[in-house]
Amino acid sequence: MARLEALLEWGGIKRDILFLILSGLALAASIFELIPLPFDPAWVAIVLCGVPILLEAFIGLVTAFDIKADLLVSIALVASVCIGEDFAAGEVAFIMQLGALLEDLTVARARAGIEKLVKLTPRTAWRITPAGEEIIPAQDVRVGDLLRVLPGETVPVDGVVRAGQTAIDQAVMTGESLPVDKGPGDPVSSGTVNQFGSFDMVAEKVGEDSSIQRMIRLVQSADAGKAKIVGIADRWATWIVVIALSAAALTWLFTGEIIRAVTILVVFCPCALVLATPTAIMAAIGNATRHGFLVREGDALERLALVGRAAFDKTGTLTLGVPQVTRVVSLHSDWPEDQLFAAAAGVEARSEHPLGKAVVRCCKEKGLPVPAATAFSMRPGRGVEATVDGVHLLAGSAALLDEAGITLPPEGEEAAQSCRKEGCTVIFLAAGGKAVGLLALADTLRADAADTVKRVRRAGVEPVLLTGDHENAARHIAAQLGIDRVQAGCLPEDKLEWIAGSQAEGVPVCMVGDGVNDAPALKTAMVGIAMGGVGSDIAVDAADIALVSDDIRELPHLLGLARRMMTTIKLNLTFSMVLNFIAIVLAITGILNPVVGALVHNAGSVAVIVNSALLLAWKGKNTV
Repeated sequence: MARLEALLEWGGIKRDILFLILSGLALAASIFELIPLPFDPAWVAIVLCGVPILLEAFIGLVTAFDIKADLLVSIALVASVCIGEDFAAGEVAFIMQLGALLEDLTVARARAGIEKLVKLTPRTAWRITPAGEEIIPAQDVRVGDLLRVLPGETVPVDGVVRAGQTAIDQAVMTGESLPVDKGPGDPVSSGTVNQFGSFDMVAEKVGEDSSIQRMIRLVQSADAGKAKIVGIADRWATWIVVIALSAAALTWLFTGEIIRAVTILVVFCPCALVLATPTAIMAAIGNATRHGFLVREGDALERLALVGRAAFDKTGTLTLGVPQVTRVVSLHSDWPEDQLFAAAAGVEARSEHPLGKAVVRCCKEKGLPVPAATAFSMRPGRGVEATVDGVHLLAGSAALLDEAGITLPPEGEEAAQSCRKEGCTVIFLAAGGKAVGLLALADTLRADAADTVKRVRRAGVEPVLLTGDHENAARHIAAQLGIDRVQAGCLPEDKLEWIAGSQAEGVPVCMVGDGVNDAPALKTAMVGIAMGGVGSDIAVDAADIALVSDDIRELPHLLGLARRMMTTIKLNLTFSMVLNFIAIVLAITGILNPVVGALVHNAGSVAVIVNSALLLAWKGKNTV
């Protein structure tokens, strides 16, 4: 459906271009009398460009009593024809159609970056069955199907690699510039591109649940018409139509010159006023898309320009959301840190606990070998034990050591306390009945988090940390980031209440989060921004804007863009109103005729569109 609408829209643009070319040639023939015809060639422009305006105005007036710019333009066209100003009528119609075409091209360009996602939707998939391989439509893939993805193909659905080694270009989903190596057990997302080797995968999320389809739903909901300020401009346009008709009637009554009245109708058309807002919003949405944001609501950027505080969730937003071994402490001279680390990984190698898996992963990332373990067993809620290189080892909490009758030395207790104050989780390691060391694990900050917070503050927005973590961990992270206001130990309702309280004080809040527990806060905030890559579906659905690449460095750019957009809208509105006022005065005094009036008025519309289009390339200062 989206593809059909895009084709119809582009077909309409090509038709408008053809009509404009023919109308332009006809107007040239009319003014220079190039071709002897029994009728004025300007009628070609009136028919090709003017009739669609007349029809739209008539349908809107009859079906919904919709008094807008098209009605005033239609009256101006009819009045010009009635007084014999065929060329003026043709020129009005031509320039109005030209302004409409420029708006369509601006909007189409603004949407171009968004629609690239739609084009990435996979068409087919290779399914492996007992009978062999078969090509099926991507929408027919079911959960559990075994699929084969060849080099250069787009991954059809979300799933997990079953066999094969490859590299995946994930730029569309994560913004990563380099391909990511994938092997058995690694997840892959629909819409990403297989670069090198072929691989087999098991489908996990298909159809509307797949990553690319979720992003497309966000794209399709981007609608500039939802902005509140567009409604204001429309209401102004309605009153301007009434005022224009009154001014034209009074001018005709007092001067007796109908040509002045017709000129007033021409210059009073509020096209620039109506174009001022939607073109700016769509251009800003296009700019935001190229920086990794998908704007679900047109008025989200309008609201974002008003925020005074940016509330950040911690895990997965300011941090990577993945536990890392941040410190290894040896408590025995026979156990150097690398040996202690490797032994702990050996004990945890068969553990299903996330912290145990993190120890193994970090050990491998450091390049240390993970020794094999025997006699492995779990102690639910306490830890694990196993034999590694002939040594019986325990790895777990302090309670595990207590149960085994192992006393932690004072230096070990001191090191553990120091780690806990930094918000770390501690795993103790014991060998041969003695405590030999400990490992501290914590969620690590994103490399660009501190700089992002600094630039958010520089943009005039106060950063706030809202987290469910305990006070020590929250304060430690906040100190690293330079955040002064911290709310720790927050349940979902606590975040919601804090945001509601801040906004009740007159300070609108922008909430940035990624988890299910952030959904109420994202919905309550003036603007909710979800981490689209790692965020849950519920969080993304509750937010107004999704950050596809999870690159929070772009957040200050978005804040600046929203304010720049509002400045552009106000400038457009002011310019269009001042221009109309000057043109009306000149029309009443008889200085402007319908032809010149049409040129002046539509030049204003073109200026507004061009000014809005500048937002597409806006970069701002000190963004990234």
